[in-house]
Amino acid sequence: MNPTEPMDRGERPRDAVPPPASTRTKRLLIAGIVIAALVVVAWVVSAKRGEKEPAAGGMAGMEGMAGMQGMAGMNMSADGSVVLTSDQIRTFGITFANADMRTLESEVRTAGTVVLDETKVAQVAPKIGGFIERLFVDFTGQQVRRGQPLMEIYSPELLAAQQELLLAARLEESMGQSPVPGVPANTTDLVAAAKRRFALWDVSEAQVNEILRTGRTRRTLTVYAPVSGVVTEKKVVRGQSVMPGEHLYTIADLSRVWVEAELRAADVPSVRIGSVADIEIVGLEGRALKGRVEYIQPMVEGETRTVRARVAVPNTTGILKPGMYATVRLSTSSRTALTVPSSAVLRTGERAIVFVDMGGGQLMPHDVELGRVAGDFTEVLTGLEPGQRVVTSAQFLLDSESNLGEVMKSMLGQGGAAGMGDMKGMDMGDRTRGVRIPAQDSAKTSEMNDKGADMKGMKMPPSAAPPRPR
Repeated sequence: MNPTEPMDRGERPRDAVPPPASTRTKRLLIAGIVIAALVVVAWVVSAKRGEKEPAAGGMAGMEGMAGMQGMAGMNMSADGSVVLTSDQIRTFGITFANADMRTLESEVRTAGTVVLDETKVAQVAPKIGGFIERLFVDFTGQQVRRGQPLMEIYSPELLAAQQELLLAARLEESMGQSPVPGVPANTTDLVAAAKRRFALWDVSEAQVNEILRTGRTRRTLTVYAPVSGVVTEKKVVRGQSVMPGEHLYTIADLSRVWVEAELRAADVPSVRIGSVADIEIVGLEGRALKGRVEYIQPMVEGETRTVRARVAVPNTTGILKPGMYATVRLSTSSRTALTVPSSAVLRTGERAIVFVDMGGGQLMPHDVELGRVAGDFTEVLTGLEPGQRVVTSAQFLLDSESNLGEVMKSMLGQGGAAGMGDMKGMDMGDRTRGVRIPAQDSAKTSEMNDKGADMKGMKMPPSAAPPRPR
């Protein structure tokens, strides 16, 4: 391009020399002076208009925000507490309770099953072999009484023993007569020995005496029930050949049963022998049963990782059947500690808060450290004293109002500090609603000049414009 040719507007020849730095500084200083003058004029005009309204501009906005504290009808203090009237307490449904020393009762809720009381189970197994000729109890589930006939057994061995008993009785009778008058005869104990043999076979003494009285042997031996209860197992039929010691019947006494509760390994330390058990049977709702833990399994089941706790329950009416499912709540009293109702604790992440009644309707939040939870109460380690009155309902409403009050107080404090700025920083936030023009140094002036900042390119927000005259 020819240097003599005219240039288009906005073009600069390649060999044109940029203006010196002093020229750029002068331009920016002039622009700053003009902006400062406009701001000062706006502030003076606004001050004249607001002589009777000191809460204008930015502080007015902050006071409007402070007025939000009364949205719920509550008053907040600088410490975050909430002040309520008695009418407001009733309206919001706020209830109270005391922090007192209570005996902690750990409660474990688990599932259980009704099973037989093993100490009341008997088996019938004759000690002689033979053949079943007659059954008096011939089905499972039949109720029997102690001494009731169960079956009759024909046994050749038993028949031979009866004949030996009768022979011993006749021999003892003949040997009892002395051939010499006045001399006592020799006596033997053959009958007593025969009787002991029958006793070892569980033959009753009444049956043996009946054989001696009649002098005749019996073909069969009657077996009687050793206990009262229900036949839970029957392994014999009519005509069957049985061996000595063979299991024929199982009889269980159901006047008392066990409820076996499955405990997790983590719950085992909370349960001990003697713990009170409240039992609800599935299908028998409304009939709460009571019992105590009599036994705790010393080993953990490998597959289920549980421990069985055994509770003995009376069953005189027979309403409890083995195999029924139950819900078991085990309660164990431990130590005494400071507690509050669990409903009084407000958990907010890593913190736990309890609102304390300070008197005069003032409810102040207290940070507390919690311990064990026992039933409806929670142990408080630190943060409260015995006898303090705590809130047990509407904590979320109080916590939201308390947090709002703290936010408003902090915002008001920041707004007041900002309003005390001086002209050195050109902090005109109170009258220009948040627009600040800090003083510029030479380095910042050069940077603004490089970016091409000028009066025409600047845009001021509507809130920073000077107020219009009325």
